[in-house]
Amino acid sequence: MEPCLKAWTNSARAYFNGVIDWVSTVFIDVLPEMKGLEWGRLYEEHHGKSYDPKKISDDVKRLAADPYVTKRKGIFEFLLGGSIDAKLLEVRVFDTPVKRATYASQTQTAEGKGESNCPLCATGPGANKSRIYKFNEMDADHVAAWSKGGGSSADNCQMLCITHNRAKGNR
Repeated sequence: MEPCLKAWTNSARAYFNGVIDWVSTVFIDVLPEMKGLEWGRLYEEHHGKSYDPKKISDDVKRLAADPYVTKRKGIFEFLLGGSIDAKLLEVRVFDTPVKRATYASQTQTAEGKGESNCPLCATGPGANKSRIYKFNEMDADHVAAWSKGGGSSADNCQMLCITHNRAKGNR
């Protein structure tokens, strides 16, 4: 082997081993979801930070067991990044600030029109056509169904009365 190639090979091997060593110190448990992740990129972005492996392990287990976390592979990057970018987890539920803002906006519009703040009650027949539901009487709903690619973002959120949300299903 030529000296240049040998030096490059040794350097690549040392880098590769450094990445593996770093991952091994940050993550106590080896999980199938770790396979195929961009560990080199994650190493470059996060290896200068300090992590508590026990806390990381507990957080991985908690998030992996959470039925609302639909992208298990995103857990590792989410934790390395300081648990900030929830998009990495593809969480199916809307967070409380989004629900409250949607509720407030819908309610204000509905009150101005004299109709229900549940869009399905407002358009249907019956006694609830003009009913203004309280926040705790409503559920957040994906306008474009989650199962059909609709995200859990503010622009895809509507508040429905509990009855209509449960009846709506996957439409």
